[in-house]
Amino acid sequence: MAYVITDACTKDFVCVEGCATNAIHPTQEEDATNVTQLFINPDECIDCGNCAANCPSGAIFTVEELPADKAEFAEKNAAYFN
Repeated sequence: MAYVITDACTKDFVCVEGCATNAIHPTQEEDATNVTQLFINPDECIDCGNCAANCPSGAIFTVEELPADKAEFAEKNAAYFN
């Protein structure tokens, strides 16, 4: 997994629009009311960085730069798609 969305996500969907592979869900067309954040599919992310560059809340990190106190979000992103 190249990028991870953390709990700083405000569900503004800006990252979804910038994603080159449609790896971020839920989208605006999907029901996002039951989730507290958006998630990146680790199998579809191509490490382009568009999501992080477009995220106004600074909620997206590469796995390597993920703060230690946010490490759990790598697993949470992957679990959303299982």
